Amino acid sequence: MLDRISLILVVIGAINWGAIGIFQFDIVAWIFGGQDAIISRIIYTLVALAGIWCISLLFRRNEMLATNDEM
Repeated sequence: MLDRISLILVVIGAINWGAIGIFQFDIVAWIFGGQDAIISRIIYTLVALAGIWCISLLFRRNEMLATNDEM
């Protein structure tokens, strides 16, 4: 479950960075009242922590593969 939540947050962060890079528009800041708003800072921090957590996905064996191998 933590993996899925982290992946969703990383996707949100990727979409936000894409909007910043292409359109110079920060979606999170726009929705939550600017980059300095506390909720924006919390979301940026959660996305960063999710990105760090998702690094572990690179080094874990896929659970679906493990299930299929057992059959």
